[in-house]
Parts: sequence; structure tokens; C-alpha cells
Amino acid sequence: MKKPETPVPKSGRETRDPLARLDSELASFEASRQKAPSASSGEAGAGYRLLGQMLGGVLGGIGLGWLVDHYANTSPWGLVLGLLIGAGLSIYSTVRTASRMGAKFETKPEPIAPVSDDDDDA
Repeated sequence: MKKPETPVPKSGRETRDPLARLDSELASFEASRQKAPSASSGEAGAGYRLLGQMLGGVLGGIGLGWLVDHYANTSPWGLVLGLLIGAGLSIYSTVRTASRMGAKFETKPEPIAPVSDDDDDA
């Protein structure tokens, strides 16, 4: 059975204070780990919220139209009217929510991208 080799430090500085180096690496790892999930999870949640508003409005209108048809014996007219009202209200609500999200995104300051010092392009 072969024993795993331990890496040989390149400079004498690493052997003097390995705990400080480990602490700094751990801190940088924790910082990168906390920043990553927050960027995309909000966007996906917003998309599902808009989808839910659209589907909920249409299905709610159909359900109310069916109830009107069932109790008032107005066979297809309650369902058609409920579908149209539900679709119209869900579109209005979704556009309103999307415009609010867009305005919130425009006012949020974007991080400045780092500038590289490469002179190879010139």
C-alpha cells in the first residue's frame, strides 16, 4: 500500500504560518459561496411568480364562469365570459408586476467590472 505524498511547500513563508493561510482561504471560500446563489434565485422566482399570476387568473376566470353556468343555466356564456375576464385581468396584473420588477432592476446599481492590465490587445 502506497502512502500519499504530502505537498512540499515552495517557500519558507508557508511553513511559518499555515493556520493564517488556511484562515484566509476559508474566508475567501465562504465569501464566494454566499454570493453565488443569490444572483439567479431571485430571477427564477420572479419568473415563476409571473407564470403563476397568468395561469391563476385564467383558471380562476374559467372556474367562476363554470359556477355561473352551473347555477344560472347559461350554458356556454358564463364560461366564455369568465375566460375573457380572467385572461384580461391576469394579463393586466402580470404586465403591472413585470414593469415594477423592471423599474426595480433599473434603479439597482450594477457592479463595475474589473479592468484587466493586458496590453496584448493594442
